Amino acid sequence: MKLIRFGEFGKEKAGIQDAAGRNLDCSSFGEDWNEAFFASDGLKRLEEWLSKNQNSLAEIPANARIGSPIARPSKIICVGLNYRKHAEEAGMAVPEVPIIFMKATSSLSGPFDPILIPKNSVQTDWEVELAIVIGKRAKYVSVENAMDYVAGYCLHNDVSERDFQLRHGGQWVKGKSADNFAPLGPILVTKEEITDPHHLRLWLKLNGKILQDSNTSDLIFDLPTIVSHISQYMTLLPGDVISTGTPAGVGMGLKPEPKYLQPGDIVELGIDGLGWSRQVAMIDPEA
Repeated sequence: MKLIRFGEFGKEKAGIQDAAGRNLDCSSFGEDWNEAFFASDGLKRLEEWLSKNQNSLAEIPANARIGSPIARPSKIICVGLNYRKHAEEAGMAVPEVPIIFMKATSSLSGPFDPILIPKNSVQTDWEVELAIVIGKRAKYVSVENAMDYVAGYCLHNDVSERDFQLRHGGQWVKGKSADNFAPLGPILVTKEEITDPHHLRLWLKLNGKILQDSNTSDLIFDLPTIVSHISQYMTLLPGDVISTGTPAGVGMGLKPEPKYLQPGDIVELGIDGLGWSRQVAMIDPEA
């Protein structure tokens, strides 16, 4: 299945994308795609409900806003430096174990919402990433069983303010958590629809120019390792998002000099089977 959410920010309704690519309104199912839904075997229940009701669902208007495909999760966890060439362009050592950090859940936004350049920002950057969505409570899980806890996958832009991240003291979370710094979606694709998540092309364009173009086969730590590793340190709850790292080509690493987002810049990104998204950079109106 492919799950979507649509409507005004904070008031999104549940939907699906069918095999023909049509977005259908599932609000009559009576649930949102959130922790409670995943925790109560929601995907199976939804599949059974759709077998009886899908033909009667209304198509979502083409001009409807598309939101994050999941409601605000308990956690957004990111893996740093998980592509070898990205570690090299950042001038950092290839990690021996997964580097993990948190991204505020208030940074979650829709795939076509603007990137808000925060107050005092000088280095707002882009990062195309494959995100995992957790399907059931995971604690101390083994690598061998880790994929049993995955509900599906999403496209994620791990927007980052490098000056905040690296020179404002403390952990990376300061540079990762501004409003609209986590455009997610447009769809959550359940895991049975992705034959091999370790062989997906991911790409990102800035103003029409390809800057990131890689494949998840280049991940340093694969998905089972990531899920298992994180579960040793915290309980993963249904609906939690794990963003698995970005390949080379971020603004910070460009040669001969770095490049960062300016108002009006257009960022487009995509992953095989997970759709594409588009964000326009603008100054945060509250800045």
